[in-house]
Amino acid sequence: MSASFSPEVRRMVAATVVNTFGNGVYAAVGALYLTRVAGLSVGQVGIGLTIAGLFGLVASTPLGVVADRLGPNRSYVGFLLIEAITMAALTQVHSLAGFVGVAAVAAVANSGQSGAKGALIAGLVPAEQRVRTRAMLRVTTNIGMGIGMALAGIVLAVDRREVYLIALFANALTYLVTAGLVQWGMPRLAPVPASAGPSGLTALKDRPYLAFIALDGLLSMHNAMAQVAIPLWVATATDAPTWLISVLLVTNAIAVILLQIRVARGTEQVAGAARAGRRAGLLLALACGVLALTDVTSGAVTVGLLLVAAIVHVLGEMLQSAGGWGISFELAPPGAQGQYQGAYAMGHQVGDLIAPFVLTVVAVSWGWPGWLLTATIFLIAGSLIPVAVRKHRQWEPVPVPG
Repeated sequence: MSASFSPEVRRMVAATVVNTFGNGVYAAVGALYLTRVAGLSVGQVGIGLTIAGLFGLVASTPLGVVADRLGPNRSYVGFLLIEAITMAALTQVHSLAGFVGVAAVAAVANSGQSGAKGALIAGLVPAEQRVRTRAMLRVTTNIGMGIGMALAGIVLAVDRREVYLIALFANALTYLVTAGLVQWGMPRLAPVPASAGPSGLTALKDRPYLAFIALDGLLSMHNAMAQVAIPLWVATATDAPTWLISVLLVTNAIAVILLQIRVARGTEQVAGAARAGRRAGLLLALACGVLALTDVTSGAVTVGLLLVAAIVHVLGEMLQSAGGWGISFELAPPGAQGQYQGAYAMGHQVGDLIAPFVLTVVAVSWGWPGWLLTATIFLIAGSLIPVAVRKHRQWEPVPVPG
């Protein structure tokens, strides 16, 4: 790792590798565990995850306030410990009600640790380095998840109850190790007393910020676009070989690892971050336009267009991430990083909830008209981010050279 990163950031990177390694294992085996071992149907898993997602969405901003009041370190560790408990508890789930209960607590804890982690970054890292740190952690996340998913192949190959349980307990252990890395070796950030900080409802009353969250949430649908919509489109609507799906996913992961830090340059200030959001919308719209063309092409032309779409998509994805980090950090008033980071995560949670429906029903099912409509959504959302940001009281225009 570059020597320019502080010891605190290096410790956070180590914690992220451990945490996302476990997440990668669970991402690969979780669905099969729930259906083959816990005895749930695919529909019940979907219902449970949706309900849990709603709980996490509602809790996101209030738990960000908790991070401000208790201090980011203590809150982050506490939520990680809860996630360890829920992952272990998942081994005892054998009904829909039990799954909903465990998944809801896990989703709430995940929302809480997201806000606390953002507040920890804001408190430990100089303002001009926060976005770069986020970019580094995203690169680390991709690496950790990739290693975890690769090793999970052993679990899937054996396909036995005992091995699935070991995988879940191993993931629970990674939460404990992550909590230890945060608890010991990182400077403690002081909590912000209620009397000294903004109201716990400040973020939810900040209309320009809420507008940004909604627009950024729409752009964050690119996650489901890469993981759900494009694979389904390749498999059901084109004559491209299905192995190309893996190529497209690997292309996305490698691009993020190699380019995310570089793409994030210039988004440390609000004006640059807002421009990144606008460009992200344009690139994601362009990717949808290229995908629309594959509805009427065939053979090598389709394969080439799908590769172009994947590259344009991941560039938009990286710009959207960097722009969102910059804006969410810079628009938060002093003493409210936790709740503003929690509110920022809420936009992504909404995007994750609506994206599978929008992208499968509209884009994949409608064909090229659906992709063009999706492109319009991305284009409008990106174009409006600078408008929302300009209306914020924290925003100060920065002259653009030339």
